[in-house]
Amino acid sequence: MPTVHSVTYQLLRRQGLNVVFGNPGSNELPFLKDFPEDFQYVLGLHEGVVVGMADGYALASGQPVLVNLHAAAGTGNAMGALTNAWYSHSPLVLTAGQQARSMIGVESMLANVDAPSLPRPLVKWSYEPACPEDVPRALSQAIHMASLPAKGPVYVSIPHDDWGREVEEDATLVTRRDVHHAGTPSDAQLAGLAERLNRARNPVVVLGPEVDAEHANALAVELAERLRMPAWVAPSASRCPFPTRHACFRGVLPAAIAGISGKLEGHDLILVIGAPVFRYHQYAPGRYLPEGAELIHLTSDVQEAARAPMGDALVGGLYATLEKLLPTLTQSERAMPEPLPLPQPMADEPGRLAPESVFDALDALAPKDAIFVKESTSTVTAFWQRVEMRHPDSYFFPAAGGLGFGLPAAVGVQLARPERQVIAVIGDGSANYAISALWSAAQYGVPVVFIILRNDTYGALRWFSRMLDAEDAPGLDVPGLDFCALARGYGVEAVCTDTRDAFENALRQALNATKPMLIEVPTTTIEP
Repeated sequence: MPTVHSVTYQLLRRQGLNVVFGNPGSNELPFLKDFPEDFQYVLGLHEGVVVGMADGYALASGQPVLVNLHAAAGTGNAMGALTNAWYSHSPLVLTAGQQARSMIGVESMLANVDAPSLPRPLVKWSYEPACPEDVPRALSQAIHMASLPAKGPVYVSIPHDDWGREVEEDATLVTRRDVHHAGTPSDAQLAGLAERLNRARNPVVVLGPEVDAEHANALAVELAERLRMPAWVAPSASRCPFPTRHACFRGVLPAAIAGISGKLEGHDLILVIGAPVFRYHQYAPGRYLPEGAELIHLTSDVQEAARAPMGDALVGGLYATLEKLLPTLTQSERAMPEPLPLPQPMADEPGRLAPESVFDALDALAPKDAIFVKESTSTVTAFWQRVEMRHPDSYFFPAAGGLGFGLPAAVGVQLARPERQVIAVIGDGSANYAISALWSAAQYGVPVVFIILRNDTYGALRWFSRMLDAEDAPGLDVPGLDFCALARGYGVEAVCTDTRDAFENALRQALNATKPMLIEVPTTTIEP
């Protein structure tokens, strides 16, 4: 008879979950026993790194990914990284080893007490099977729940003595299931949407990460060109849904109520596609909408549609919705927006580069289809202004702002997309949250180019301290870091560059390498 273990691996193989990210403990060993040769195990030295790598892999591949955590402690270590996975709609299937069933009630060591409650509210679904025979079905449900719109992480706690239990042949039925989503607005709803867009005097489109996740970028360009609309990227951008040198591109909206209303002033119709309405950050109260403006929201996320404080919403698959909508729109006779001017070069200080200089060099030397994993929060605006991104899946940023995403996510993205060069641009404060990801990059030969912008302070926090009149707060600086020494300790080649020429030479070398390389760059501090 089949066992829980054998049926589970059949299920994982059938659903394409052949890469497992983990950091094993004793509770996980029975699952990892007899690990199949056609599976790959990617070890991270901390569960936050494990989830970060899996998050990057899932975002870049668009497919669910299996994560294997160690009981309650490992789940707790992963929770910070899980905040980003939740807000980026990353389809992670998190499994956690549980104590033997007979040992849970007495709260023995490594028992995960009330396991389904632990990861909430950062998962779509959380479960511990009531009996061993239910494990394969529960994992099947988890995989499909993670993959259905809106995608997101799920969690299953599995007692370690379940894996060897025999199950009936019917348990294998779950390995042959497929679950598909087919939801789009009705013809009448689309006709109403088209009528409102066609009659709008001065419409504007705001695009979010779901456009990039569905590879609907070209449809978004066609929409903007058809209606001659300025195209903004939604605030707190975690992906790039629109080519940044297109004439319609306006930039990224500020993450503040008053700031968004100010940027969208004068538009009578605001069409938001694939983003929450809106992801605010700075406390800058004001009117949610400019005077005289209406808002329409297209999303596949029922929660985002329901919680928005203004506007009308249509819930459905974005790609299919845009495909059906575009032929119903009239070509506008309005003039196309003027392209944004390119920014001027910045002067460097002795021994320190301006971040703008680093980005200008990246724009000039990086492959045109490079993937940028960005976690330097104080340089976001400068990066978007200076680095051209034209292809889907070109940019990933922590969706919840939780630090520790960049280094491991870059490793996961490169594993998922080996045909494209991944360049990680990481702040010195951010890097230390997940520095051990360098070990995984070295051990698995993942050729990411890691660029550490070292300004010896938490740059974004410095900016907030001025906004909040708290510049005397402790803990804002991080001096004394040597990233080259840290990288070499983890097995990654590293070099420090303090001039533009030295940085460009190091970048060329790194882009031609077949293994990871870290470039440390002392930089000046700029505002987000």
